Amino acid sequence: FFIFVFSFAELERKIRANDREYNLSFKYATNAIKTSKYNFFTFLPLNLFEQFQRIANAYFLFLLVLQVIPQISSLSWFTTVVPLILVLTVTAAKDATDDINRHRSDNRVNNRKVQVLIDRKLRSEKWMNVQVGDIIKLENNQFVTADLLLLSSSEPLNLVYIETAELDGETNLKVRQALPVTGDLGDDIEKLADFNGEVRCEPPNNRLDRFTGVLSFAGQKYSLDNEKILLRGCTLRNTEWCFGLVLFGGPETKLMQNCGKSTFKRTSIDRLMNILVLFIFGFLAFMCSVLAIGNYIWERNEGSQFTVFLPRLEDDPAFSSFLTFWSYVIILNTVVPISLYVSVEIIRLGNSFYIDWDRKMYYARNDTPAEARTTTLNEELGQIKYVFSDKTGTLTQNIMIFNKCTINGKCYGDVYDYTGQRLEMNEVNTVDFSFNPLADSRFVFHDHSLVEAVKLENTEVHAFFRLLALCHTVMAEEKKEGELFYQAQSPDEGALVTAARNFGFVFRSRTPDSISIVEMGKQCNYELLAILDFNNVRKRMSVIVRSPEGKLSLYCKGADTIIYERLHQSCSKLMDVTTEHLNEFAGDGLRTLALAYKDLDEEYFNQWIQRHHEANTALEDREGKLDQLYEEIEKDLLLLGATAIEDKLQDGVPQTIEQLSKADIKIWVLTGDKQETAENIGYSCNLLREEMNDVFIISGNSLEDVQQELRFSYTVDFFSRNARTSMKPDAAENSEFLPEMDKGVKVVTDEVVNGEYGLVINGHSLAYALEHSLELEFLRTACMCKAVICCRVTPLQKAQVVELVKKYKKAVTLAIGDGANDVSMIKAAHIGVGISGQEGMQAVLSSDYSFAQFRFLQRLLLVHGRWSYLRMCKFLRYFFYKNFTFTFVHFWFAFFCGFSAQMSYWTAVNTFFVLGSLAMYFAVTFTMYSNGMFTILPSAFPFIGTARNSLNQPNVWLTIFLTSILCVLPVITNRFLMIQLCPTINDKAKATPAPPTRRARIRRTSSRRSGYAFSHAQGYGDLVTSGRFLRRPALTRSSGFTHAGRTTTSFSPMGRSAGYSPTGRPQNNKVPDVEVTSLQMYRTITDSAP
Repeated sequence: FFIFVFSFAELERKIRANDREYNLSFKYATNAIKTSKYNFFTFLPLNLFEQFQRIANAYFLFLLVLQVIPQISSLSWFTTVVPLILVLTVTAAKDATDDINRHRSDNRVNNRKVQVLIDRKLRSEKWMNVQVGDIIKLENNQFVTADLLLLSSSEPLNLVYIETAELDGETNLKVRQALPVTGDLGDDIEKLADFNGEVRCEPPNNRLDRFTGVLSFAGQKYSLDNEKILLRGCTLRNTEWCFGLVLFGGPETKLMQNCGKSTFKRTSIDRLMNILVLFIFGFLAFMCSVLAIGNYIWERNEGSQFTVFLPRLEDDPAFSSFLTFWSYVIILNTVVPISLYVSVEIIRLGNSFYIDWDRKMYYARNDTPAEARTTTLNEELGQIKYVFSDKTGTLTQNIMIFNKCTINGKCYGDVYDYTGQRLEMNEVNTVDFSFNPLADSRFVFHDHSLVEAVKLENTEVHAFFRLLALCHTVMAEEKKEGELFYQAQSPDEGALVTAARNFGFVFRSRTPDSISIVEMGKQCNYELLAILDFNNVRKRMSVIVRSPEGKLSLYCKGADTIIYERLHQSCSKLMDVTTEHLNEFAGDGLRTLALAYKDLDEEYFNQWIQRHHEANTALEDREGKLDQLYEEIEKDLLLLGATAIEDKLQDGVPQTIEQLSKADIKIWVLTGDKQETAENIGYSCNLLREEMNDVFIISGNSLEDVQQELRFSYTVDFFSRNARTSMKPDAAENSEFLPEMDKGVKVVTDEVVNGEYGLVINGHSLAYALEHSLELEFLRTACMCKAVICCRVTPLQKAQVVELVKKYKKAVTLAIGDGANDVSMIKAAHIGVGISGQEGMQAVLSSDYSFAQFRFLQRLLLVHGRWSYLRMCKFLRYFFYKNFTFTFVHFWFAFFCGFSAQMSYWTAVNTFFVLGSLAMYFAVTFTMYSNGMFTILPSAFPFIGTARNSLNQPNVWLTIFLTSILCVLPVITNRFLMIQLCPTINDKAKATPAPPTRRARIRRTSSRRSGYAFSHAQGYGDLVTSGRFLRRPALTRSSGFTHAGRTTTSFSPMGRSAGYSPTGRPQNNKVPDVEVTSLQMYRTITDSAP
C-alpha cells in the first residue's frame, strides 16, 4: 500500500548529475532488478499459502487437525500427514527450482559490469550498484544499463545507433542524438566530472515512445525528448563509445515497467476440481449427517445392550452422534482423497516427458528440443481458443532475401527451360560470383542472365544496381581488407545493398558528405548532397549525389504507387510492364520497391539546396516546408525497375496457421513492426487471404475516430464500408453478453458472421480502443474477424490485449514470442510459449513451454494438448468412480456396525473379488499359452504349454507357497505382537469373561472410540488406508543449447538489428525417422532433405 502511494506521489523527478547524496535523498530505486517470487525467508510461507489455496489441501489439513483428537479419530494421524507432506514437498520443490532459475537470471543481469564515473575516475561497477544521477560509459555492442540521457558520443554530431529489438521487436537500427551543449563534453573525464546539470522530467512510466523533461545547465534550459534518451534493453551498435546520465534505474526503467507480473497459472480442470470438491464436501456432509443421525437412533435403541462388552462412561446419544459425525468425516475422506492431486501431478509429469521426448519437435540445426517448463498446464493445451503471436522472429526468421527484380521491363529471378517451363530453384545451379572478389559468399541467386547483363555493361542494369548501392542509410564496417560488415536501418536495405554488392556495385564506406562504392572493380566516390529520408507518409527515400564526373543525380526508391505518381509521362509503357511484374511478385508474397532516378540541373539544384537550408532551420512548420521541397524535386522521375524481397518465414508457418484455423483457433498477431510489413507477412503466412471478404483498417487518432472506424471502417482498398454491418447485417449497436459470471464479469458471446474478415489496427488507435468505454466495442468487432493484426504495439499493449480477451471471453488463451518485448504478453496469457530464437532467452525463461520453431505449435496443441486432455478426463472419470465406490462400501457397512465409524469388515464381495482375481489370473495364463491361441496367431503366441509345464513342476508350487508364507508371516507376527503387547479394547473384551450386569463405569482412554461391531473378523481396512503407496521418484530433466556459428565474411548482422542475413535458405537437416504411429495423422508439415 505504501509503495503504491509513493509511486503516485512522484509527480516530477529531479536529478542532479554527479551528486549521489542529493539524489539519494529522494529514495529513487537502485538499478537492481528482481523477477523472482521468493527469497530464503519468504519461500516457505508464501509457497504454502499458494498451495493451500487448493481446497483439497486445506481440507486435508483440517482432517489432520481432527485426527489428533482421540475421541474422534479412528485412524492414525500419519495416514493423512504423510500424503499431504508428500504433495506439498513435491510441489514446493518444483516451484523452488523454477524460482532458483529466475534468481540466477537476475544475478547474471545485476552482476554485469559497466564503467561509472565516480570521484573523477571511471570505475568498473556492477549494474546493481549504479545509482540515479551517475554518469556511465557504454561501448559498442554493450547493453544499455539503465534509462539514460545521452550526453556525448564518438560519432559525428553526437549521434548513436541503437538496436531496440528487446523493447519493440523492430529489427532496424534507430538513431539518437545528444544536445550540442552536452556533446561538447566529449570523452573528457574532467569535463564530465564537472558537469552538474539538473534534470526535471516525468516520473517512471511505461510509455516507450514518449519522454518529456528539461535540462538546466550553465544558466540555460534545454528541452528533452525521446530522441535524446537511451532505454534499458537497447544495445549500442556501430558506435565506439557514448556517455549517459542515469535517469531511471532497475524497476523504474521503462523496460521493467512494461514487464507483467508473474501469476500463478491454473488450468480449467483445476478450477473444475475445486468446484467438484465443494460439491463433494456438501455430499460428504450429507452422508456424515445421515450416519450421525443413524448413530443417534441406534444408541438410543440398541446401544445400551452392548455396554456389557464395552464399558463406557458417557451415555448421551446426542454427544455420541456428534463425535460420530466427525469420525465419518475422517473415514469417508476417500471420496476426495489427496491422492487425486498426487496422481494428477504424476500424469502431468508423464505428459511433460512426452513433450520433452518428442523428436518431431526437435530442431536439429540448433540442437534444440521442445521443453515443458511447467507440468501443470498440459491438458490446457487442448482447449486453446485464441493464439497471440509476435511476428518478427516468431513467424519469420528475420531474414530478407533478394529474390527477383525487374529492370527496364525485363524480369529476372526465375529460370526457364527450353520449353518455357519455370524450373524449381533446387534444379538450377547458383550464380558464380567469383568474378567479384568483394562478393558475399553466402548470397544466393539462380538467374544467370542478370549476371551476364551486368558483365555486358547494360546501362539500365548498371544504373539499377548503382541506385541500390547509393540510396540507403546502411553503415559499413571493414575490419580487414575485403571483409565488409553491413548494419542496416531496415532488413530490406540490408538485402538490397548486399545484392548490389554481389552484382559488382559494392558499398564500401560513407561519411556525412560522401559515399564510397566500387563499381565493377573501380573505386568511385560520390558526393552526398542531400538525403530525403523515408517516413510513413512519404513511403519513399531519395538521395542527391554528385558523381566523380560531376553529374548531379537524384535516386529514389519507395512504394510503387507513390513512385508511379511522380514518373515522367514517357515512362507509361514501361510502367505497364513493370506493374505486371509487380503483380506477379505480390502474388508470390514478396515485398516490392520501385526504383527511379532523374538528372538535375546545377543551377536549379543550387537554388533548391538554399531553400532546403532555410526550411531546415525554420522555427515554424519546418516539416511542412521540407515536404513541399521534397515534392518539388521528386517529380518527372525515370523508372528503372523494381525489386522483390522475400521476408523469409519460418518453415511450415503457413501450413501451421491453416491447420490451427481449421481447428477453430483464432490467431492474433501483436507486433511492433509497421503496418505495411505486418500486412505483407499476414498474407505470406495465410493469416490474411485474398479470399477474405474484407480486411478492415483501424487508424484513428482520437477516441471518436476509433469508435467510428470500428463501426464504419476502411478496407485495404480504401473503400469505406460499415464493418459491423458487413460482417453481420443484423448486428445490434450494443454488445451481447452471457449471464454474469464470477465477480460480476460478463462474457462477450461468439457471433456468427457472413464470410471471413480480417482486422488491422495500429498501436496509436489501439491505445484508444483499450480504454474502458471502447474496449467492448473493439473486442466484439475483433472477435467477429477470422484474423487480427495489431501493429506498432508496445509490450504493455500486448499484455492488455491478452487480458481483455481473458476478461470478457470464456476461452483459453496462448501467447507465443521470442523476445523480451513479449514477456508481458507471455505472462498474461493462460499459457505462454517461448521461441528460442535470435533475441535471447528472456521469453523462454518466462514461458511455460519452449521450442525452436513456430510450426511445432501445431503438434503441441493438436497432439500433445488434445491427448493430455483426453488422458486427464478419462483418469478423472475413473478416479471419481473408484473413490465413490470405495466410499459407498464404508457408508453401507455403517448400517451393519452400529454406525460406529469402524473400518474392519470382510464381506462376500471382498471374498468374491479376491478369489475371482486369482481365478481370472490362472484362466488368462492358461489361455495365453494354449494350443488354440498358437493356431490362431502362431507368431504372437509361440510358447505352447509353458504355463502348464511350469505348474507341473513341484518346485514351482513350493516357491509359490514359500513366497506366500514370507509375505504373510511379517503381518501375522506384527499383529500377534501387537495383541500381546498393546491390546485394543476389542482384544481385551475377547480375552476376558463377561462382566456382571451392574458395574462401576470407567472413562475410556482408547483412541478407537467405539467398537461395537466386533463380530466381524478384521479385514484389510488398515492396509487400504495406511497410505503406503509406491511412488516413482521424479526424474530430473535438462536441456542443452548449442548455437551454430556464423562466418565472418561479407554482411554480418549484429543480433537482430541488421535484420537481413544473406544465408538465404535454411539447412534442413532431416531428423532420423521414427516408427510410423497414429500421431502422424496430425502432422501435415514434413521436413525434406536439402
